[in-house]
Amino acid sequence: MENTNHTPKDIPVETVTSEAAVKKDYLIGRSIVISSLILAGAWMYKTPSQGAPALLSEVREAIPKSEQKVLPSEGITLPIVWGDLGLKLVSVGAIDADKFRAVYAERGTFTDEYKNLLIGQDNKELKLTRENAGYLLNLFWALGLASKNQILESGEMANPAYGGAGNFASTAGWTIAAGHPMDHYNRHMFFSMTEKQQKLVDKISRGIYRPCCNNSVHFPDCNHGMAMLGLLELMASEGASEEDIWKTALMVNSYWFPDTYLTIAAYMKNRGVEWENVNPQEMLGINYSSASGFAKIAAQVGERKRNQGQGGCGVDRGQSVPVPTPPKVQTGCGV
Repeated sequence: MENTNHTPKDIPVETVTSEAAVKKDYLIGRSIVISSLILAGAWMYKTPSQGAPALLSEVREAIPKSEQKVLPSEGITLPIVWGDLGLKLVSVGAIDADKFRAVYAERGTFTDEYKNLLIGQDNKELKLTRENAGYLLNLFWALGLASKNQILESGEMANPAYGGAGNFASTAGWTIAAGHPMDHYNRHMFFSMTEKQQKLVDKISRGIYRPCCNNSVHFPDCNHGMAMLGLLELMASEGASEEDIWKTALMVNSYWFPDTYLTIAAYMKNRGVEWENVNPQEMLGINYSSASGFAKIAAQVGERKRNQGQGGCGVDRGQSVPVPTPPKVQTGCGV
C-alpha cells in the first residue's frame, strides 16, 4: 500500500524495516503515518497489476471448502484468561471507556460481551469470532501499546533514526486513550514475565509478519503488530507453550486478515497441503505473511477479490467479518 500524497520535508515519515535476519534482502522503506492523515483515516491502496494471472479454477473451487478450516464460523478459544485486563486498561487511561464505547455505540454494536471485556472483572474464556475480531484487535492494541516491555523500550520502535516512537500508526493512531497515547506507551505493568517468557516473546515476535507491511511484530508500527505483541505477552505470561503460541497467532492473524489467509490456504491446497497440516511458523514468516511475501503468493495463484478495507490500521468500528467476501472492516490509520 502506498500513500500518494506528497509529504512535506518537515513532517516525520514512518519507516518500515525488515528484521535483522533478512535486512540484507529488504531495503528500509517509508510508511510512517502523518498525523493529519491518521485523523482523516486516509489510506491509498495499490491496484492489482493488470498482468496478474487469473485464479486457477481448481483453486477457486477449493476455497469455499477451506473457509471453515481457516476461519471457523464458531470461532476459536484463545489460550488466555482475560480477567479484568479491560478494566485495568481503563483505570490507567490507556483506554478512555467513553470514547471506546462511542466507537461501537454509534453503530449499535456495543454488546454485553463488549461491555464485559471492557469493564468486567471476571472474564475467563476468551473466544475470537468473525464478529468480534475487530473489537479484540482494539483491546489487544491498547494492551500491547501500554504494557511495559523491553521490545518497546529498546527495539526498532525506539530507534531515533525513525523520529521517535510517537510517530507511528500504532501510537499516533491510538486516539481513544485518556490524554496523549504516548503517556501510556511502554508504561504500565499489567502482568509480569519471567526471563524465559520474555525471550520466548522476543523470539516469536521476530517471526510473525503481517500483510499490511514488511515488518515483524518485533517492530509493531501499526495496530495489527501492536495488538499481536500484546497477545503474545499475555499468552507467554500465562504459561502458553511455544507451539500453542505459534498456532494461536496464525489463527488470530487469519481473522484479522481473512482475504490474505484464505488466499494462502488456496495456494497451499494447490500444492497438496491442507490448511490443518501447514506449519504455523512458516505461514507467519516473511515468505507468506509479509506484504512482499504475500504479493508473490498472490501472483502465483491470482488474487481473490480483495476487500479494500482489509489491512487498514485504524480503530475498528465493530463490523463483523463474514466470508468469503468480507465487508470493509478497517478504515485507514486512525479513528
